[in-house]
Amino acid sequence: QVQLVESGGDSVQAGGALRLSCAASGNSVSRLYMGWFRQAPGKEREGVATVDSDGSTSYADSVKGRFTISKDNAKNTMYLQMNSLKPEDTAMYYCAANLFPSLRRVLDARGYGYWGQGTQVTVSS
Repeated sequence: QVQLVESGGDSVQAGGALRLSCAASGNSVSRLYMGWFRQAPGKEREGVATVDSDGSTSYADSVKGRFTISKDNAKNTMYLQMNSLKPEDTAMYYCAANLFPSLRRVLDARGYGYWGQGTQVTVSS
């Protein structure tokens, strides 16, 4: 069983930065297929960024050049560095993981079986 706990969400002004953390237990982040997803009220959950067991990353077009996903194996934690935040980035952000690669696209939330509780990010103009 994998447990995930997110932290780092906050309210910031447009142009600001935040770093989200996802602490994992029950398995090593170096072996997991992991990602960050977000969901705004009334909208579907969308993939933001993913990283696989080999370190390969993928990003949604809307965050490319602004967000960076990474893992720290020593701390067993995954991070999402978010720079140049925009009001459209406002959402609940979730950490997700799988033990094995999914047949779905890596940014498809339906391909992940383990989820954290979420952390709120609010960006004001």
